[in-house]
Amino acid sequence: MDDDRFARRGVRLLLKRDDLLHPELVGNKWRKLVPNIAAAHGRPLVTFGGAYSNHLRATAAAGRLLGLPTTGVVRGQELAGRPLNPSLARCAADGMRLHFVDRATYRRKTEPDTLAAILRAAGAEGAYVVPEGGSNAEAVRGCRALGEELRGPADVVAVACGTGGTLAGLAAGLSPAQRALGVPVLKGGFLEDAVQALQESAFGARSGTWSLADRFHCGGYARTTPELLAFAQDFEQRHGVPVERLYVAKLLYGLLTLTEEGAFARGTTIAAVVTGRPDPEGGR
Repeated sequence: MDDDRFARRGVRLLLKRDDLLHPELVGNKWRKLVPNIAAAHGRPLVTFGGAYSNHLRATAAAGRLLGLPTTGVVRGQELAGRPLNPSLARCAADGMRLHFVDRATYRRKTEPDTLAAILRAAGAEGAYVVPEGGSNAEAVRGCRALGEELRGPADVVAVACGTGGTLAGLAAGLSPAQRALGVPVLKGGFLEDAVQALQESAFGARSGTWSLADRFHCGGYARTTPELLAFAQDFEQRHGVPVERLYVAKLLYGLLTLTEEGAFARGTTIAAVVTGRPDPEGGR
């Protein structure tokens, strides 16, 4: 990207356009779902997400494309009696059965007894379970290829983080001379432990050099600020590249802020991974 705001600090910015991987399974959703679908061996898929989950959308699309039954467990029992928002309506149109659970139960969904009860209630016993956000050992190993593809061109490879699976795999695939930088889009400071746990599950130990810059979540998931939105619009106008607001905008805004603060030495090349694109139907 020819961007004077980075250039005057001696920093070169590259974009890795993973949003162009597949027309419906975009970016890290493709990288995380493909190995999980392979592990399912044709079994139905069940997964979890909020009312605007990109992961639910991608799983539903994969089910339609491959002829696999899918069930989406949606956070928020109160949504069951309401009209579906555009994101959930797209899931339903792709054939996904939606099962709504109360928020307290949803928080306990990883507990074996709670998970078993949810699967029974959803009619999804025997299905292959993909965790929220798609992040598990299979997904992390799938995302390692992203790092392998970026060996060489950049000193720092940066990615927006939700559940941490993409960062965990990316860092493992980079060369020893490179480092990965994650920009969390949720507040809470929990990702350090989550990423390490995912790497231990996938590879047996912490892998690669990586860190987190957790100042750019703008208040939490699905939260934005006028400043962030103005930045995203300006970036699009400068470069003609669509900027997804809830992940990619926070990533790019964070990288610009860090660059202007002098966090990167002159001569540094940064590759920013574009993991998604704006949703014309209003989903997140």
